[in-house]
Formats: sequence, structure tokens, C-alpha cells
Amino acid sequence: MRGSIPSPGPETSRYGGNTPCVEVRIGEELVLFDLGTGVREFGQAAPRPVEGAIFLSHYHYDHLQGLPFFGPIFDPRSRFVIRGPTRDGRTVKDVIAGQMQQPFFPVTAEMVFRAHLEYEPFAAGDRAHVGQGVITAIETHHPGGNLAYRIECRGRSIVYATDTEHGTARDAQLVEFARGADVFIYDAMYTEDEYLGRSGSPRIGWGHSTLETAVKVADDADVGTLVLFHHEPTRTDDAMDELVKTAKRLRKNTIAAKEGLVLKL
Repeated sequence: MRGSIPSPGPETSRYGGNTPCVEVRIGEELVLFDLGTGVREFGQAAPRPVEGAIFLSHYHYDHLQGLPFFGPIFDPRSRFVIRGPTRDGRTVKDVIAGQMQQPFFPVTAEMVFRAHLEYEPFAAGDRAHVGQGVITAIETHHPGGNLAYRIECRGRSIVYATDTEHGTARDAQLVEFARGADVFIYDAMYTEDEYLGRSGSPRIGWGHSTLETAVKVADDADVGTLVLFHHEPTRTDDAMDELVKTAKRLRKNTIAAKEGLVLKL
């Protein structure tokens, strides 16, 4: 979905304006990747109580800002295991607690969260078992760090690689990490012209990639479906349609993430 900031409105309603939250079901097991504003709508629709595993890619606000409005976390019957990287000596629990503090937020997590919560640090190379699935991670190139995740179950696989910028040695690592994945969700925030500054200011060093690079990485890794993700917040639905057309000319099996999109493996 959208990156950096929510972008609601009539010009973004078809692809959606919420920031990242991806739901994966491994059998009956629920896994959520990131807690952007999209998690609020998930929480509103989910039957209570909710039990699941949450994996955070990193802690930039667009990937956390839905958490204080995630209904199930206020329900004492709900249960979650929240995993994420330790950054600058701060664990995932530290970061979760730290984002809800005065003067930035009226109440703290300790005051209002009622669900049963477990926090587990997760780093590149770690493995987590969720039901019959196995989840692993690598670091990608992004300011402050970012984890890409791979989910494998019964011979099927999904890679979630948001917030990554190409142009370092980690490109080759990501290709191998994504090798043969059935679904590859990849940061394609910009076009090459936007990234290099041929159209507006250059975005080099901002921590995001391009649709052209997305296609190259998907081809190099021999993945199945490429899902363009972390859409530029000012890009309208009509502009997204044109971007998808361009991507499909480069790689037929390419789609763009939309709110409510369901892929079955």
C-alpha cells in the first residue's frame, strides 16, 4: 500500500491510502507484517478475540502508526507475539512503548493495552515457526535498518521486502533471499526518472526503490508474482494504472498492491 504518510481521498480510493500492513494466513494461523494505518481496518473487521504473530520490518512511523488504533490490542482476550529488530540498544518492546508517550500521545501503551502481549527480538538470520510455516529475515538497505521477511510453508513462499533501496551489495543478498518465491512484495515507490531526479528532485538516499529495479530483482530471483508495494503517497489511482501498465510491459506477472487484495497459494 502507501508509503510515508496516509493518503486518503477520491484519487487514491481504488489502490488505497493506508500505510503498510500485510496479513498472511498460514493455515489457521494469523501473521501481520507491519502496523501501519491499514491495521486499524483489519482490527475493525476481525472477529474477536484475535490471536496472531506480528513481525515489524522497522520502526519508521508509517509502519507503526496504526498500532494505537488497533482494536484487538485493547481486548484482554486477544493474544499477540510481536517480533522486531533491536536498534541502537532499544528492543521491540522499548520502541512500541516509546511511540506512545506524552507529549506526542495522550496515553501510554502500559495504560491501555489489555491483550496478552509477548515481545521477541528478531534479527537477520533468525527463524520463527508459526504453525507449519517458517519465517526468516535479512537486512536491507534503508536508513536506520530494515528487515525483509520470507515465509515458507508446504513448498510455497512469500517474500515481504518493503523499504529497501537498491545500489549496494545487499541487492545480491536480496535476490538470493527471494529466490523462487511464489509472491514477491517489493518496494517500488518511484520510477527511475523520479529516483534519479529527471522528474523533480532526486530521491537517491531516501531508502526506496523503483519499479524498474523491482522488475530486475524479480527476474533475477526467478519469482512468481511481483507485487509492487509502498506506493508514492501523491500518486493518484490513474497514475498507478499507468505505472502498472509500464511494469507489465517489462514483466507480465506483475501487479500492484491494493487494499483488500487477496492472493491464494
